[in-house]
Formats: sequence, structure tokens, C-alpha cells
Amino acid sequence: MSNPEKDRYLSNSLIRGLEILKMFDASTPTLSLVEIAARMGVSRTVPFRFLYTLQYLGYLQQDEVTKRYQLTPKVMELGFAYLNTMQLPELARPYLEKLRDQTGASAHMGILDGNEVVYVARAATSTNFSALNVMIGSRLPAHATSMGKVLLAFLSEEKLKSFYDSVSLPSFTSQTKTMIDDLKKELEEIRQNGYAISKEEFEIGICSVAVPIFDRDGVIVAAINVAAPVSVMRPEIMETDIIPAVVETAKALSGYAR
Repeated sequence: MSNPEKDRYLSNSLIRGLEILKMFDASTPTLSLVEIAARMGVSRTVPFRFLYTLQYLGYLQQDEVTKRYQLTPKVMELGFAYLNTMQLPELARPYLEKLRDQTGASAHMGILDGNEVVYVARAATSTNFSALNVMIGSRLPAHATSMGKVLLAFLSEEKLKSFYDSVSLPSFTSQTKTMIDDLKKELEEIRQNGYAISKEEFEIGICSVAVPIFDRDGVIVAAINVAAPVSVMRPEIMETDIIPAVVETAKALSGYAR
């Protein structure tokens, strides 16, 4: 949250440089100077110095023919540097692999960042379902995913209120919850049950189950889930096999969380 007293220490140049990097994604892999300026709401002369600096540092490159900018692999160093400070994803890998083998579903670990879930570990199935092809570093909307909902459900009241006050709930399928009251009701049920289910809320045909991971003080630090086509996550095995397997794995990993 913004602190007016401390905001005077903010570096506008750094903020704008990072905002430029965040403009690039899978749907927008390249941008021109004009497009970047338009997104910033400024004239073309303003972002030029930021772009030159990002090029000099190696985070952007410009095509000599089209003059369009794109990210370089060096950007990945920022994310990997953070992941390297986290021991839990590394420790989780064999547990996720075992969970994948138990359930026949892809297994993942994620953390909450704002209104999104960031994937920090995964154990994919050999079957290539496009909907399950999330990579480490992928970001998905919290309100439409099982990990996101379980991470939200166990936030403190203050943090959850801040989420409700700032979030919009876009629809991805007909099953996505787009009303705050509906989401609040489901999060309360998740707190009581100890797990979250997302059935075709983010992508048609995909179902997932997530369970929280707590540190020694009982604070939620991450979540794990399994995700697979609905044909794999059949109702008759959800309660007897899949949910217990995810719960057991989460309990084991909570012992490592600091």
C-alpha cells in the first residue's frame, strides 16, 4: 500500500523502466517507440532514454530493420535470482513428481503476487495438454485458479480486504466467478475445507485442486495443486484419491517452510 510519507523516496526513472519491461508479454513480444510512448501516455522523447538504458544494460534489444524492441534472455536473470533465494521450490520438486505420478495430473507450486499466482515449481505430465503447459514464472489470475483461490482464502483480513478493494474479476469462461460476493463466499468455504477446486474456471476442460502450504507460524507462504482434464479428475476419485494426495503432500512441505 502507498505510504505518502515514504513515497517521496520513490525513483520515477526506475518505476518507468520497470513498467516498460512489463509491457512485453506473449501476446506483445515486440513494441515500437511510438507504441511504448502511447502506453505510457507521454511523447516519444520521454521513453527514448529509458529504452537506451535498458538496451545498454542488456535487457532489451532493437531490431535494426523494424526498429522494434523486444526483451532479451537477460530479463530471466531477475526472476531466477529471486527463485534462487527460495529453498522451498527446490525442496518441493521430488514431492511434486511423486504427486504427479500418484494422480496422473501435472503438479505445481505457486505463490501470490498481487492479484496473480506465480508458478515457481512444476512436475508436468508426459501428455501435452496445451492448457497445462504452464512454465516456471507463468502468471495466472488468482480468482480463476485453484492455487490463487487457496492463497487468497488464507490471507490475513487486512490483505484480503486490500485485494477486494483493488481487484477486478474478469471472466475467462462461463464458470469464472466475476462477482466479489460470490468469490467471498467461496473463499470462506475454502478456509473451512482446507482446499480449493477450480473446475473449468480459467480454461474449458481443465480441473485443478490446490492446498495451502504454511510456515511454522501458520502463515501461508505458497500453495500446490494438481491440474488435468476433467476426464482425469473424475468426481468419483476426487474425494478418495486426489484431494487426500494433495493434502498429504502439502503437509509434508509445510514442514520445510520457514
